[in-house]
Amino acid sequence: MKLRSINAKSAPEAVGGYSQALETTNSIRRLYISGQIPMARGGAVPDSFAEQAKLVWANVVAQLEAADMTIGNLVKVTIFLSDRKHALENRQARQEALGDHAPALTVIIAGIFDEAWLLEIEAIAEA
Repeated sequence: MKLRSINAKSAPEAVGGYSQALETTNSIRRLYISGQIPMARGGAVPDSFAEQAKLVWANVVAQLEAADMTIGNLVKVTIFLSDRKHALENRQARQEALGDHAPALTVIIAGIFDEAWLLEIEAIAEA
């Protein structure tokens, strides 16, 4: 699969390690990852946002690996935050998880199913 980051000069610049649009070519498989939550296999939910974000990204990676994919296959990520106050920590966690990879990104402030969850991440990957 080939990825091409598209950031139109007539639109606002993408700030913070993502692409305004991401074109894929030569992909043969697409993976839709349901909203991943900050819960460990045994049901534990960490208290802090940083720990929850790390766990959610680990759950995203687990789904990718189960499909023989990696973070580099992500083309679209949607992050749901329970509160705007987590925006900076979310950006830091996302940049740590993605490194130089810059998929298309949307961050939404929303009520999340369980009040203990501070974020949820869904994604689309292609290979």
